[in-house]
Amino acid sequence: MDLGIGGKTALVMGASRGIGRGIAAALTREGARVAMASRSRERIAEAAGQIEGETAAFEAHTSDLDRLAALPEEVAGELGPVEILVTNTGGPPFGGALDHPREEWEEAYRSLVLAPRVLAEAALPGMRERGWGRIVNVGSSSVREPIPHLTLSNANRMAAIGFFKTLAGEVAADGITVNTVATGRFATDRLASNWGSWEEMERNAAEGVPAGRLGQPEEFGDLVAFLCSERAAYLTGVVIPLDGGLLRSV
Repeated sequence: MDLGIGGKTALVMGASRGIGRGIAAALTREGARVAMASRSRERIAEAAGQIEGETAAFEAHTSDLDRLAALPEEVAGELGPVEILVTNTGGPPFGGALDHPREEWEEAYRSLVLAPRVLAEAALPGMRERGWGRIVNVGSSSVREPIPHLTLSNANRMAAIGFFKTLAGEVAADGITVNTVATGRFATDRLASNWGSWEEMERNAAEGVPAGRLGQPEEFGDLVAFLCSERAAYLTGVVIPLDGGLLRSV
């Protein structure tokens, strides 16, 4: 199936590994030109060099909002105007409702709410001018069912959903879709760190997942590629779980 994104320019945040890298690989496989961004210049350059297709590496950190605001224009200068934006901006540390100091709350808000907002603001004028655009937010199953001991993620990812849902309604008539994928348990370094080790993750993390296994970053990339396609032009403003049946809520 031709997804109709060949030759489109995509900006994927957090693309040096895990889900972000899986998304970048899927988009390049469909013929998109992909700007891969990460906080580490070395890691993102290595990752971009390992993906077949037209890619470019950019160093950017969610703590530097001015840098994020300038990033889409920089990408445009190298690959072309950003037509696909994937806001994969990281995950905060573990902690209960009152465990985190104010500084960590502010950092999580910058990463999960302000950073996507700044990126969207910078990319949207060009999308509107061309009458076409796709924005995909990498969220979490915590927006449907809060996850114990992940307070910062629970609170701020829900705030991000409120922003993206509002934005989706404002730009739909401009040919721009805005959707979120509610991520379940995927085999990534991030999840392995949460479980203590990769081995511990593989032994126990799939427990309670009806599919009986962890998701793979490549599978996440396939869904995002579809959401960015011409075939998904009427799908906007939604939160789509990708979790092997983990969520029980209706």
